[in-house]
Parts: sequence; structure tokens; C-alpha cells
Amino acid sequence: MPKRSRPSPSPALAGTALVETLLGGWRALSRLDVDGFAVQRSRGVTRRANSVVPLDPPTDPAALDAALTRIEGLLGAAGDLPTYRLFTGEGIDHEPVRSALEHRGHAQHAPVHVLHRALADHRAAPDPRAAISVGSPPEAWLEASWRLAPRSEDGARETLRDLMAGTPALYLSLDDPDSAARAPVAVGRAALVPHRRRTIAVLDQIAVDPERRREGLGRAVVRSLLSFAAVQGAELALLEVETGNAAARALYRAERFTPAGEYRYLARP
Repeated sequence: MPKRSRPSPSPALAGTALVETLLGGWRALSRLDVDGFAVQRSRGVTRRANSVVPLDPPTDPAALDAALTRIEGLLGAAGDLPTYRLFTGEGIDHEPVRSALEHRGHAQHAPVHVLHRALADHRAAPDPRAAISVGSPPEAWLEASWRLAPRSEDGARETLRDLMAGTPALYLSLDDPDSAARAPVAVGRAALVPHRRRTIAVLDQIAVDPERRREGLGRAVVRSLLSFAAVQGAELALLEVETGNAAARALYRAERFTPAGEYRYLARP
């Protein structure tokens, strides 16, 4: 009797694996694991890289309270106040932490949605205008990314470069062939995060020239990143999108991304 082939495992991620993959896609410059929490610091640039994330927090209320007190003391000694990032999704139970933080006076922010899609059936070819680099962020890409999406924090440009260099990634730009300078009009990044024997593509840093919106450039960046990520062996793509970004959420729905969970930041007002 011929052997039955085993069904291929579902590409989806859940629980701590999902959280750790997202952290790996935007790797903080400093991470200290404290009582089941990942305490991240990155010179104050981006909340993602300067948040406290529960991974395996204490279940005993007294132990949880002690852990939160310890984290506040560690960050307070450095002159920082903790911002927590709590997830909701399959295999994740951060509700006890949420309740304890609200009791301490922390307020919730609007949710950020985590979306995913499998890449096995991705057939779209990359945009012919796409220029791609693999590894650390090239200076030309950094220059274009900063021009399209600058930040106000002190030293943000250098810190963003250091954050992105922490994980091998695809860096994509779309040039304008009609421009004499051929300056990029859209950029995007896909971090290639290993998970066991798999590679997960975590998309971020997608930005489009404000004067060139509604031309399909964002869609071209996303499709091209997915195509190149699949060639690099990625089986699954993840991304994060804020609730208020209706245009991006519509784009990702059209590109067959579906919900994998969400998270909220909690901080003292």
C-alpha cells in the first residue's frame, strides 16, 4: 500500500510565535527579558521598538504586580516611562496584564491590526520598475525612505538605519522613469524572519510620495515585496496597520491579507 503523504502544515502563526516574529521583524536595539516580559529600548524612536511586551507573564496576581513594579523601576532608573504592547489573538491571553495595568492608571490606545497571508499561491510578478536589495538597508534606499516618511525624534534617521539592520530584509524602491533625477516615488521593506525551519516576511516601511498617491504605487510595492519574498523562500507574510489608515487597510484586504490578531499600546496619560 503506498504511503499517504502528510498534509502540509498551516502557514499561520499564533501565540508567542506570532509575537516573537513581529518583534524579530523590527528588532529593538536593546532587549532585556524580565519576568516573562520583553523590555525593549531603541533611543526613543518608534513605539514598536520602545515597548514592553508580555511573552510569558506571571499568572499569579501578586507575582504579576511585582514584575510590573520591577519593570517600572528599571525603566525609571533610565529616565523612561514604560509603554506596554498587549496582543489579542489565537493562543494569546494578555487580559490579566491589561487589567493590572489599567488598575495602575494606564490607558489604552487605538488598536493596531496584524494581518497575514500565505505566499504559496502568490502569482503576481514584481513591478518592472522595482529595484531590490537584500541584506542591510542601502544608503540610497534610506535616503528615499526618509524623504517620503521623515520622523521628528532626535537622531531618528540613524536609529531607523540601526533598527532595520538588525534583521536581513528586502529593500524595494520604485523609480519614476519620467523624472530626470529618477528619484524613487515609493519604497517598502520586507524583513526575512526565521521561525523554526521557515522564513516569514514582515512588511513595513511602505511609503509613497504624497503627490503620487492614487496611482497604484502602494499596491505595486506590496505585490513586488511579496513576489521577491516568495523567491527568497518565505511562506507567510505579516504586516501591521493602524485602525485609522483606511486606505492601507483596503489595499491589504484586496491583496488577500486577513486578520491574525491585533495589539494596543497602554501607557499612563
